[in-house]
Amino acid sequence: MTIPDDSASSILTGDQVLEVQDQFGTPVFVYDQLGLERRASEALAFPNPFGLTARYAMKACPNAAVIRVLTNAGLHIDASSAFEARRAIAAGVDPSHILLTAQELAPNFATLVQEGVRFNACSLQQLRAFGEAFPGAEVGVRFNPGLGSGHSRRTNVGGPSASFGVWHDHVERVLEMQRQYDLQITLLHSHIGSGSDPQVWQRCAGLTLAIVERFPSVTTVNLGGGYKVARVAGEDATDLVLAGTPVASALEEFAQRCGRQLRLEIEPGTFLVANAGAIVSTVIDVVDTGKEGFSFIKVDAGMTEILRPSLYGAQHPIDVVRRAGGDGRTDEFLVVGHCCESGDVLTPEPGNPEGLLPRELTVPEIGDALVIGGSGAYCSAMAAKNYNSFPEAPEVLLDRDGSFHLIRARQSLGQVLQNEALPDYLKSP
Repeated sequence: MTIPDDSASSILTGDQVLEVQDQFGTPVFVYDQLGLERRASEALAFPNPFGLTARYAMKACPNAAVIRVLTNAGLHIDASSAFEARRAIAAGVDPSHILLTAQELAPNFATLVQEGVRFNACSLQQLRAFGEAFPGAEVGVRFNPGLGSGHSRRTNVGGPSASFGVWHDHVERVLEMQRQYDLQITLLHSHIGSGSDPQVWQRCAGLTLAIVERFPSVTTVNLGGGYKVARVAGEDATDLVLAGTPVASALEEFAQRCGRQLRLEIEPGTFLVANAGAIVSTVIDVVDTGKEGFSFIKVDAGMTEILRPSLYGAQHPIDVVRRAGGDGRTDEFLVVGHCCESGDVLTPEPGNPEGLLPRELTVPEIGDALVIGGSGAYCSAMAAKNYNSFPEAPEVLLDRDGSFHLIRARQSLGQVLQNEALPDYLKSP
Protein backbone atom coordinates (compact mmCIF):
# COMPACT_ATOMS: atom_id res chain seq x y z
CA MET A 1 0.00 0.00 0.00
CA THR A 2 1.15 3.54 -0.73
CA ILE A 3 0.59 6.05 2.06
CA PRO A 4 -1.38 9.08 0.77
CA ASP A 5 0.82 12.06 -0.10
CA ASP A 6 -1.37 14.38 1.96
CA SER A 7 -0.79 12.35 5.11
CA ALA A 8 1.80 13.56 7.61
CA SER A 9 2.95 9.95 7.81
CA SER A 10 4.02 10.21 4.15
CA ILE A 11 7.65 10.69 5.19
CA LEU A 12 7.67 6.93 4.53
CA THR A 13 6.46 4.95 1.56
CA GLY A 14 4.55 1.75 2.16
CA ASP A 15 7.64 -0.29 1.23
CA GLN A 16 9.77 1.70 3.67
CA VAL A 17 7.24 1.10 6.45
CA LEU A 18 7.52 -2.65 5.95
CA GLU A 19 11.31 -2.38 5.76
CA VAL A 20 11.38 -0.58 9.11
CA GLN A 21 8.97 -3.08 10.62
CA ASP A 22 11.18 -5.99 9.56
CA GLN A 23 14.56 -4.42 10.33
CA PHE A 24 13.91 -2.75 13.68
CA GLY A 25 10.75 -4.34 15.06
CA THR A 26 7.86 -2.32 16.40
CA PRO A 27 6.91 0.03 17.86
CA VAL A 28 9.64 2.31 16.50
CA PHE A 29 10.01 6.05 15.88
CA VAL A 30 11.31 7.22 12.51
CA TYR A 31 12.60 10.76 11.85
CA ASP A 32 13.19 12.22 8.39
CA GLN A 33 16.47 14.16 8.08
CA LEU A 34 15.35 16.03 4.96
CA GLY A 35 12.16 17.11 6.69
CA LEU A 36 14.11 18.36 9.70
CA GLU A 37 16.51 20.34 7.52
CA ARG A 38 13.69 21.84 5.46
CA ARG A 39 11.94 23.10 8.58
CA ALA A 40 15.22 24.47 9.97
CA SER A 41 15.65 26.52 6.79
CA GLU A 42 12.14 27.91 7.18
CA ALA A 43 12.79 28.88 10.80
CA LEU A 44 16.06 30.60 9.87
CA ALA A 45 14.13 32.67 7.29
CA PHE A 46 11.85 34.17 9.96
CA PRO A 47 11.47 37.89 9.18
CA ASN A 48 13.95 39.97 11.18
CA PRO A 49 15.45 43.41 10.57
CA PHE A 50 18.48 43.26 12.90
CA GLY A 51 19.58 39.63 13.11
CA LEU A 52 18.07 36.32 14.19
CA THR A 53 18.95 33.39 16.41
CA ALA A 54 16.62 30.41 15.98
CA ARG A 55 16.79 27.94 18.86
CA TYR A 56 15.47 24.39 18.80
CA ALA A 57 13.24 23.75 21.81
CA MET A 58 14.82 20.37 22.40
CA LYS A 59 12.15 19.21 24.87
CA ALA A 60 10.09 18.38 21.76
CA CYS A 61 12.48 15.55 20.81
CA PRO A 62 15.84 15.42 22.61
CA ASN A 63 17.50 12.61 20.65
CA ALA A 64 21.17 13.42 20.01
CA ALA A 65 20.94 12.71 16.28
CA VAL A 66 17.94 15.04 15.89
CA ILE A 67 19.80 17.73 17.85
CA ARG A 68 22.87 17.26 15.66
CA VAL A 69 20.88 17.50 12.40
CA LEU A 70 19.23 20.73 13.51
CA THR A 71 22.34 22.38 14.97
CA ASN A 72 24.34 21.42 11.88
CA ALA A 73 21.64 23.29 9.96
CA GLY A 74 22.39 26.45 11.96
CA LEU A 75 20.06 26.31 14.96
CA HIS A 76 20.98 26.96 18.59
CA ILE A 77 19.35 25.25 21.56
CA ASP A 78 16.60 26.14 24.03
CA ALA A 79 16.99 23.91 27.11
CA SER A 80 14.18 23.57 29.66
CA SER A 81 16.25 21.95 32.39
CA ALA A 82 19.85 21.56 33.45
CA PHE A 83 19.59 17.94 32.34
CA GLU A 84 18.60 19.06 28.85
CA ALA A 85 21.54 21.47 28.77
CA ARG A 86 23.89 18.60 29.71
CA ARG A 87 22.25 16.40 27.10
CA ALA A 88 22.78 19.04 24.42
CA ILE A 89 26.44 19.41 25.39
CA ALA A 90 26.81 15.63 25.23
CA ALA A 91 25.38 15.80 21.69
CA GLY A 92 28.18 18.18 20.72
CA VAL A 93 26.47 21.56 21.09
CA ASP A 94 28.72 24.48 22.05
CA PRO A 95 27.60 25.60 25.56
CA SER A 96 27.47 29.21 24.36
CA HIS A 97 24.75 28.16 21.91
CA ILE A 98 22.48 26.93 24.71
CA LEU A 99 19.94 29.11 26.54
CA LEU A 100 18.72 27.58 29.82
CA THR A 101 15.13 28.62 30.58
CA ALA A 102 13.85 26.31 33.30
CA GLN A 103 11.07 26.05 35.86
CA GLU A 104 13.47 24.38 38.29
CA LEU A 105 16.68 26.10 39.32
CA ALA A 106 19.13 23.20 39.37
CA PRO A 107 21.77 23.12 42.12
CA ASN A 108 24.48 22.93 39.45
CA PHE A 109 23.23 25.85 37.34
CA ALA A 110 26.33 27.90 38.25
CA THR A 111 28.62 25.25 36.78
CA LEU A 112 26.71 25.35 33.51
CA VAL A 113 26.96 29.15 33.42
CA GLN A 114 30.71 28.93 34.07
CA GLU A 115 30.99 26.56 31.11
CA GLY A 116 29.30 29.12 28.86
CA VAL A 117 25.60 28.22 28.95
CA ARG A 118 23.44 31.33 28.86
CA PHE A 119 21.00 31.70 31.74
CA ASN A 120 17.45 33.03 31.52
CA ALA A 121 15.85 33.73 34.92
CA CYS A 122 12.21 32.61 35.07
CA SER A 123 11.33 34.04 38.50
CA LEU A 124 12.48 36.64 40.97
CA GLN A 125 14.04 33.89 43.08
CA GLN A 126 16.03 32.60 40.10
CA LEU A 127 17.23 36.11 39.30
CA ARG A 128 18.30 36.60 42.92
CA ALA A 129 20.20 33.30 42.91
CA PHE A 130 21.97 34.27 39.70
CA GLY A 131 22.83 37.71 41.05
CA GLU A 132 24.32 36.23 44.22
CA ALA A 133 26.41 33.77 42.19
CA PHE A 134 27.41 36.13 39.36
CA PRO A 135 27.18 39.81 40.38
CA GLY A 136 27.78 42.14 37.44
CA ALA A 137 27.15 39.40 34.85
CA GLU A 138 24.91 39.29 31.80
CA VAL A 139 21.59 37.49 32.20
CA GLY A 140 18.22 37.07 30.54
CA VAL A 141 14.83 37.40 32.19
CA ARG A 142 11.63 35.68 31.17
CA PHE A 143 8.47 37.72 31.66
CA ASN A 144 4.85 36.64 31.57
CA PRO A 145 3.35 39.47 29.50
CA GLY A 146 -0.17 38.77 30.77
CA LEU A 147 -1.40 37.04 27.64
CA GLY A 148 -1.38 33.42 26.57
CA SER A 149 -2.52 31.14 23.78
CA GLY A 150 -2.85 27.40 23.21
CA HIS A 151 -5.05 24.70 21.75
CA SER A 152 -5.95 23.85 25.36
CA ARG A 153 -5.32 25.30 28.82
CA ARG A 154 -2.64 22.66 29.24
CA THR A 155 -0.55 24.20 26.47
CA ASN A 156 -1.08 27.82 27.48
CA VAL A 157 2.03 29.16 29.22
CA GLY A 158 1.11 32.84 29.40
CA GLY A 159 -1.48 34.88 31.25
CA PRO A 160 -2.61 34.80 34.90
CA SER A 161 -3.14 31.02 34.99
CA ALA A 162 0.49 30.29 34.02
CA SER A 163 3.42 30.17 36.46
CA PHE A 164 6.04 30.67 33.74
CA GLY A 165 8.15 33.81 33.95
CA VAL A 166 8.05 36.97 36.06
CA TRP A 167 4.60 38.55 36.05
CA HIS A 168 4.65 41.75 33.99
CA ASP A 169 3.54 43.93 36.92
CA HIS A 170 6.77 43.01 38.77
CA VAL A 171 9.05 44.97 36.44
CA GLU A 172 10.10 47.36 39.20
CA ARG A 173 11.18 44.47 41.42
CA VAL A 174 13.36 43.14 38.60
CA LEU A 175 14.89 46.58 38.16
CA GLU A 176 15.63 46.77 41.88
CA MET A 177 17.34 43.39 41.77
CA GLN A 178 19.28 44.43 38.69
CA ARG A 179 20.63 47.43 40.60
CA GLN A 180 21.31 45.39 43.73
CA TYR A 181 23.53 42.89 41.90
CA ASP A 182 24.75 45.21 39.12
CA LEU A 183 23.33 42.79 36.55
CA GLN A 184 23.36 43.39 32.82
CA ILE A 185 19.95 42.21 31.61
CA THR A 186 20.72 41.81 27.92
CA LEU A 187 17.93 39.43 26.91
CA LEU A 188 14.21 39.68 27.58
CA HIS A 189 12.13 36.59 26.93
CA SER A 190 8.44 35.79 26.67
CA HIS A 191 6.48 32.79 25.45
CA ILE A 192 2.71 32.45 25.34
CA GLY A 193 2.06 28.79 24.52
CA SER A 194 1.29 26.62 21.53
CA GLY A 195 -1.56 28.45 19.86
CA SER A 196 -2.08 28.99 16.15
CA ASP A 197 -3.40 32.56 16.12
CA PRO A 198 -0.67 34.87 14.72
CA GLN A 199 -2.55 37.94 15.94
CA VAL A 200 -2.34 36.79 19.54
CA TRP A 201 1.37 36.07 19.11
CA GLN A 202 1.94 39.48 17.54
CA ARG A 203 0.06 41.23 20.32
CA CYS A 204 2.23 39.41 22.84
CA ALA A 205 5.29 40.68 20.97
CA GLY A 206 4.02 44.24 21.39
CA LEU A 207 3.49 43.72 25.12
CA THR A 208 7.01 42.30 25.41
CA LEU A 209 8.57 45.26 23.60
CA ALA A 210 6.79 47.59 26.00
CA ILE A 211 8.62 45.84 28.85
CA VAL A 212 11.92 46.05 26.94
CA GLU A 213 11.62 49.84 27.03
CA ARG A 214 12.15 49.69 30.79
CA PHE A 215 15.50 47.89 30.36
CA PRO A 216 18.08 49.97 28.43
CA SER A 217 20.65 47.16 28.59
CA VAL A 218 18.49 44.70 26.60
CA THR A 219 19.95 43.95 23.17
CA THR A 220 17.98 40.78 22.33
CA VAL A 221 14.31 39.94 22.56
CA ASN A 222 13.28 36.28 22.60
CA LEU A 223 9.65 35.70 21.66
CA GLY A 224 9.63 31.96 22.28
CA GLY A 225 7.95 29.48 19.99
CA GLY A 226 4.48 28.00 19.88
CA TYR A 227 4.12 27.79 16.11
CA LYS A 228 1.30 25.34 15.53
CA VAL A 229 1.58 22.75 12.78
CA ALA A 230 -1.21 20.96 10.95
CA ARG A 231 -0.88 17.24 11.54
CA VAL A 232 -4.25 16.39 9.96
CA ALA A 233 -6.51 18.04 7.40
CA GLY A 234 -8.53 20.93 8.79
CA GLU A 235 -6.02 21.95 11.46
CA ASP A 236 -4.57 25.44 11.45
CA ALA A 237 -0.85 25.96 10.92
CA THR A 238 1.23 29.03 11.68
CA ASP A 239 2.70 30.77 8.64
CA LEU A 240 6.06 32.05 9.91
CA VAL A 241 6.27 34.84 7.33
CA LEU A 242 2.72 35.95 8.08
CA ALA A 243 3.36 35.90 11.83
CA GLY A 244 6.84 37.36 11.62
CA THR A 245 6.39 40.27 9.23
CA PRO A 246 4.42 42.47 11.67
CA VAL A 247 6.90 41.58 14.41
CA ALA A 248 9.78 42.70 12.19
CA SER A 249 7.92 45.96 11.60
CA ALA A 250 7.45 46.37 15.35
CA LEU A 251 11.20 45.91 15.88
CA GLU A 252 11.93 48.53 13.24
CA GLU A 253 9.49 50.95 14.84
CA PHE A 254 11.08 50.29 18.23
CA ALA A 255 14.51 51.05 16.78
CA GLN A 256 13.33 54.35 15.36
CA ARG A 257 11.60 55.34 18.58
CA CYS A 258 14.10 54.08 21.15
CA GLY A 259 17.38 54.06 19.23
CA ARG A 260 18.01 50.34 19.81
CA GLN A 261 18.23 47.66 17.14
CA LEU A 262 17.13 44.48 18.90
CA ARG A 263 18.28 41.07 17.79
CA LEU A 264 15.40 38.60 17.59
CA GLU A 265 15.34 35.06 18.96
CA ILE A 266 12.66 32.41 18.37
CA GLU A 267 12.36 28.93 19.87
CA PRO A 268 10.36 26.54 17.69
CA GLY A 269 10.02 22.92 18.73
CA THR A 270 6.88 21.36 17.30
CA PHE A 271 7.30 23.37 14.08
CA LEU A 272 10.68 21.74 13.44
CA VAL A 273 10.07 18.11 14.28
CA ALA A 274 6.36 17.22 14.49
CA ASN A 275 5.71 16.23 10.88
CA ALA A 276 9.25 14.94 10.40
CA GLY A 277 8.48 11.97 12.65
CA ALA A 278 6.24 8.89 12.57
CA ILE A 279 5.64 5.80 14.68
CA VAL A 280 5.59 2.45 12.91
CA SER A 281 3.53 -0.08 14.87
CA THR A 282 2.09 -3.53 14.24
CA VAL A 283 -1.57 -4.57 14.29
CA ILE A 284 -1.83 -7.13 17.10
CA ASP A 285 -5.59 -7.71 17.12
CA VAL A 286 -8.87 -6.69 15.48
CA VAL A 287 -11.95 -6.93 17.70
CA ASP A 288 -15.47 -5.52 17.91
CA THR A 289 -18.21 -4.93 20.47
CA GLY A 290 -21.13 -5.97 18.31
CA LYS A 291 -23.61 -4.09 16.18
CA GLU A 292 -24.22 -1.46 18.84
CA GLY A 293 -20.54 -0.90 19.55
CA PHE A 294 -17.29 -0.30 17.69
CA SER A 295 -14.66 -2.12 15.69
CA PHE A 296 -11.16 -1.79 17.15
CA ILE A 297 -7.65 -2.05 15.75
CA LYS A 298 -5.21 -2.90 18.54
CA VAL A 299 -1.56 -2.01 17.97
CA ASP A 300 1.69 -2.60 19.86
CA ALA A 301 2.14 1.12 20.53
CA GLY A 302 0.14 3.49 22.69
CA MET A 303 0.51 5.82 25.65
CA THR A 304 4.00 4.45 26.12
CA GLU A 305 5.00 6.09 22.83
CA ILE A 306 2.40 8.80 22.20
CA LEU A 307 0.46 10.43 25.02
CA ARG A 308 -0.95 13.43 23.15
CA PRO A 309 -4.27 11.84 22.09
CA SER A 310 -5.00 10.66 25.64
CA LEU A 311 -3.84 13.93 27.19
CA TYR A 312 -5.26 16.52 24.81
CA GLY A 313 -7.55 14.73 22.38
CA ALA A 314 -4.81 15.50 19.83
CA GLN A 315 -5.25 14.24 16.28
CA HIS A 316 -2.61 12.31 14.36
CA PRO A 317 -2.81 10.88 10.82
CA ILE A 318 -3.08 7.10 10.83
CA ASP A 319 -2.51 4.72 7.91
CA VAL A 320 -2.66 0.94 7.65
CA VAL A 321 0.02 -0.68 5.49
CA ARG A 322 -0.93 -4.20 4.39
CA ARG A 323 1.84 -6.77 4.26
CA ALA A 324 0.12 -8.87 1.61
CA GLY A 325 -2.22 -7.35 -0.93
CA GLY A 326 -5.74 -7.01 0.31
CA ASP A 327 -8.88 -6.04 -1.57
CA GLY A 328 -8.75 -2.36 -0.63
CA ARG A 329 -11.77 -2.57 1.66
CA THR A 330 -12.12 0.13 4.31
CA ASP A 331 -14.21 0.37 7.44
CA GLU A 332 -14.55 2.57 10.49
CA PHE A 333 -12.28 1.69 13.39
CA LEU A 334 -11.17 3.00 16.71
CA VAL A 335 -7.40 2.54 17.10
CA VAL A 336 -6.28 1.64 20.60
CA GLY A 337 -2.92 1.07 22.23
CA HIS A 338 -1.40 -1.86 24.05
CA CYS A 339 -1.68 -0.46 27.57
CA CYS A 340 -4.15 -1.86 30.07
CA GLU A 341 -5.78 1.55 30.32
CA SER A 342 -9.16 2.63 28.97
CA GLY A 343 -7.69 6.01 28.01
CA ASP A 344 -5.12 4.47 25.66
CA VAL A 345 -7.02 5.54 22.56
CA LEU A 346 -5.28 6.90 19.47
CA THR A 347 -8.47 8.12 17.75
CA PRO A 348 -10.16 10.40 20.29
CA GLU A 349 -12.65 13.09 19.42
CA PRO A 350 -10.72 16.24 18.46
CA GLY A 351 -9.87 18.25 21.56
CA ASN A 352 -11.74 15.83 23.82
CA PRO A 353 -9.74 12.93 25.25
CA GLU A 354 -12.95 11.58 26.79
CA GLY A 355 -14.65 11.22 23.40
CA LEU A 356 -14.24 8.62 20.66
CA LEU A 357 -14.16 9.20 16.92
CA PRO A 358 -13.74 6.22 14.58
CA ARG A 359 -11.55 6.63 11.49
CA GLU A 360 -12.13 5.13 8.06
CA LEU A 361 -9.10 2.90 7.55
CA THR A 362 -8.00 0.02 5.37
CA VAL A 363 -9.26 -3.24 6.87
CA PRO A 364 -6.13 -4.82 8.37
CA GLU A 365 -4.92 -8.29 9.15
CA ILE A 366 -2.95 -9.13 12.26
CA GLY A 367 0.72 -8.45 11.51
CA ASP A 368 0.08 -5.52 9.17
CA ALA A 369 1.78 -2.21 9.90
CA LEU A 370 -0.01 0.87 11.19
CA VAL A 371 1.73 4.25 10.92
CA ILE A 372 0.99 7.15 13.27
CA GLY A 373 2.15 10.37 11.63
CA GLY A 374 3.00 13.75 13.07
CA SER A 375 4.86 12.00 15.89
CA GLY A 376 8.17 13.83 15.89
CA ALA A 377 7.29 16.32 18.64
CA TYR A 378 6.23 15.61 22.23
CA CYS A 379 5.78 11.90 21.60
CA SER A 380 8.95 9.97 22.40
CA ALA A 381 9.94 12.79 24.77
CA MET A 382 6.61 12.99 26.62
CA ALA A 383 5.23 9.46 26.61
CA ALA A 384 4.12 7.36 29.59
CA LYS A 385 7.38 5.47 29.41
CA ASN A 386 7.55 2.05 31.04
CA TYR A 387 3.85 2.00 31.94
CA ASN A 388 2.79 -1.65 32.16
CA SER A 389 6.60 -2.20 32.12
CA PHE A 390 6.80 -1.77 28.34
CA PRO A 391 10.38 -0.86 27.37
CA GLU A 392 11.12 2.39 25.55
CA ALA A 393 10.80 2.10 21.78
CA PRO A 394 13.84 2.54 19.53
CA GLU A 395 14.37 5.56 17.31
CA VAL A 396 15.57 5.54 13.71
CA LEU A 397 16.81 8.30 11.39
CA LEU A 398 16.00 8.25 7.67
CA ASP A 399 18.96 9.99 6.03
CA ARG A 400 19.09 11.99 2.81
CA ASP A 401 19.84 8.97 0.60
CA GLY A 402 17.00 6.86 2.02
CA SER A 403 19.05 4.73 4.43
CA PHE A 404 17.86 3.98 7.95
CA HIS A 405 20.10 4.39 11.00
CA LEU A 406 19.37 3.27 14.55
CA ILE A 407 19.77 6.34 16.77
CA ARG A 408 18.42 4.85 19.99
CA ALA A 409 18.27 1.14 20.76
CA ARG A 410 15.19 -0.53 22.17
CA GLN A 411 15.31 -0.59 25.96
CA SER A 412 15.61 -4.02 27.58
CA LEU A 413 13.60 -5.19 30.57
CA GLY A 414 16.89 -5.30 32.48
CA GLN A 415 17.36 -1.58 31.81
CA VAL A 416 13.82 -0.92 33.04
CA LEU A 417 14.67 -2.70 36.29
CA GLN A 418 18.30 -1.65 36.78
CA ASN A 419 17.68 1.15 39.29
CA GLU A 420 15.37 -0.84 41.54
CA ALA A 421 16.73 -2.20 44.83
CA LEU A 422 15.27 -4.50 47.47
CA PRO A 423 15.96 -3.76 51.14
CA ASP A 424 17.54 -6.71 52.93
CA TYR A 425 14.42 -7.62 54.88
CA LEU A 426 12.50 -8.25 51.63
CA LYS A 427 15.15 -10.39 49.95
CA SER A 428 14.03 -13.58 51.64
CA PRO A 429 10.67 -15.15 50.65
